[in-house]
Amino acid sequence: MKAVIIEQYGGADKLKVTDMAKPELKSNDVLIEIAATSVNPVDWKIREGYLQEKINYEFPLILGLDAAGVIKEVGKNVKSFQVGDEVFTRPDILRNGTYAEYVAVDESLVAAKPNNLTFEEAASIPLVGLTSWQCLVDKANIGKGDRVFIHAGAGGVGSFAIQLAKAFGCWVATTGSSRNVQFLNDLGADQVINYEEEDFTEELEPVDIVFDTLGGEIQEQSYRVLKEGGHLVSIADVPDEQTAEKYGVQSDYVFMDPNGEELSKIGKMLKDEQIKPIIGRTMALSDIQEAHKMSETGHTRGKIVLKV
Repeated sequence: MKAVIIEQYGGADKLKVTDMAKPELKSNDVLIEIAATSVNPVDWKIREGYLQEKINYEFPLILGLDAAGVIKEVGKNVKSFQVGDEVFTRPDILRNGTYAEYVAVDESLVAAKPNNLTFEEAASIPLVGLTSWQCLVDKANIGKGDRVFIHAGAGGVGSFAIQLAKAFGCWVATTGSSRNVQFLNDLGADQVINYEEEDFTEELEPVDIVFDTLGGEIQEQSYRVLKEGGHLVSIADVPDEQTAEKYGVQSDYVFMDPNGEELSKIGKMLKDEQIKPIIGRTMALSDIQEAHKMSETGHTRGKIVLKV
């Protein structure tokens, strides 16, 4: 099969297209012929070696953590899927990834593709959808009427999280550049703060929940806009417990776990059109170096999708 691999950590030039053997199936795996995948910031963070202290990868390594496609084989113990099913998934980060023609995934991490989505649209969803769900639903327990503040709303996670919070009946504020203000209003944000001209700590009335996608100084400042008893959830930096205590709020760090059951719930919301996929660019798998460089700018709108 064709696949994009790295043989050592480094820049985008380390990504190369090559031929690999198809992955071998374990008894609970399904083999997915991938129609589309997508690029996430974690992909180039792995490529650069930023996660090597947490995860001991072996080379050559196939990157990629989103896939949509068709099941071609099933392991002997698979109960939930059969050959020919159209599915989408965020596979196990410890196994080879989805920048390839095929991927083997445990059936518990797979969900039926919503039939109103293209493969490209479905491939844009799993990582950002599950990240948003686990932060806002599992950790922050969002509910109708909550005031939610989401940093960097135009990005892959942010654009999904805004729609998810609105679907749960929340009031939503977000930050974005001047070129994205109208886009974020159209997504459903109730207040858009143009970070190029405005300071969110001055513009925002206190909120119940902050979803921090940026970390660092932005995370530190975010405590100032939380109500007492509020909740900060971050995917960028582990929050400081003493700071949270000082402000009388809860704080959590989330490193997303793949979960087919939750992905199925997200799939239903997509099927019911409560949430729509946001694709900034669609590219060929062979354009992977350019796609990584675009992602690294931090200024992409929605997701970068790769047709396999």
